[in-house]
Amino acid sequence: MRAFDLSPLFRSTIGFDHLSRMLDAAGRLDDQTLAYPPYNIEKLDDDHYRITMAVAGFAEADLDVTVTNHTLVITGKNRHEEKPAEYLHRGIAGRSFERRFELADTILVDGAALVNGLLHVDLKREIPESAKPRSIPIEMKERPRLIESPPAEDKAA
Repeated sequence: MRAFDLSPLFRSTIGFDHLSRMLDAAGRLDDQTLAYPPYNIEKLDDDHYRITMAVAGFAEADLDVTVTNHTLVITGKNRHEEKPAEYLHRGIAGRSFERRFELADTILVDGAALVNGLLHVDLKREIPESAKPRSIPIEMKERPRLIESPPAEDKAA
């Protein structure tokens, strides 16, 4: 019997549990895409999330954060790639990247900040009034009629 590891799916989805969309996204993923740059997804509270991505060596001008069709796309263009260098050891990966995150209909990007080599993208869940649960009062349209009958007579007499 084969076991399926669905954990890669949960690393790139935020705010919904639609398995079909996650399975579609899984077909487009490969191992190299998942490895760089490293990132965290935090749930700050019930309605707020944060994606933190390690982007050492990238300036604000090198990064782009866009949202299109419920997909958050974070790209980084490293302008230092064009300069050839002789490395004795290269441990800092400074290559260009593109990372995509599928967002639920109710998730909005609240802002982005670059702090100490970490890109923070804040997300919040906004549920429209029409989608929130509401209580429906139950009305009684017709009062039940009371059927009166004569009291039972004592037949023992």
